[in-house]
Amino acid sequence: MNHRQVLETLKLVREYSQKRNFTQAVDLIINLSGLNLKKSEENINNFVVLPYKRSKESKLGIFVGDELISQAKGNFDLIIHKDDFKEYAQDPNKIRKIAKHISFFIAQVNLMPDIAKYFGKILGSMGKMPNPKSGAVVPALIPDIKPLVSKLRSTLRIQTKNELSVKVSVGTEAMKDEELAENIFAVYQNVFYALHEDKHKIKNVILKFSMGRPFFVGKEYTPEELKNKDIEEKKKGKLEEQKEEKSLKSKGEKE
Repeated sequence: MNHRQVLETLKLVREYSQKRNFTQAVDLIINLSGLNLKKSEENINNFVVLPYKRSKESKLGIFVGDELISQAKGNFDLIIHKDDFKEYAQDPNKIRKIAKHISFFIAQVNLMPDIAKYFGKILGSMGKMPNPKSGAVVPALIPDIKPLVSKLRSTLRIQTKNELSVKVSVGTEAMKDEELAENIFAVYQNVFYALHEDKHKIKNVILKFSMGRPFFVGKEYTPEELKNKDIEEKKKGKLEEQKEEKSLKSKGEKE
């Protein structure tokens, strides 16, 4: 995969994807082969800092004591003080609810035993425990937490999630193709190195809008392939529009 192929594929994605009345995400799918995901060491679980921020930044939560509470205010989307740990632990659904909206949790290192005790079971199952690999476990006394906040808001987690593929959003259609390409390569290189630079374990790479048609990077599409699929996409789009209009009409009649 090279830079030219990525830019050409992005051009196809824009040209042959149905227009929507919202800004779509640009999805990257890297399909893999030759891995035994039953072995933990063959699963990919990394973090990559994107060169260009996605329009939707990662939301951050922090577990703090008195040492970092003043720095946390104004820098995080959610702050959980150590004095509130037991209260959260009494309501597991509350933990699940907040965790759904937080991309990364940061924690003071001295609080990790209590975080594991009160939050570990739920956050662990959701893959949301503070992770030292991302730099999210910090000393109780840190001069300035803002650089870490800035880094994590542009950080993407790369996981196989028990399937032979990595699926992530690298940006939105509102971004420039060059910016998207840089983000795509950042993720691709991360996966490539995780596979010990064995290109044979990368089956193919796909780009698409969140509700658009998928395109294989590097594939030479014939005019017939593009035309036929384009017709299918337009038909699909019309059917979805008709379905939405019917739904709205039905709601109006009920009201």
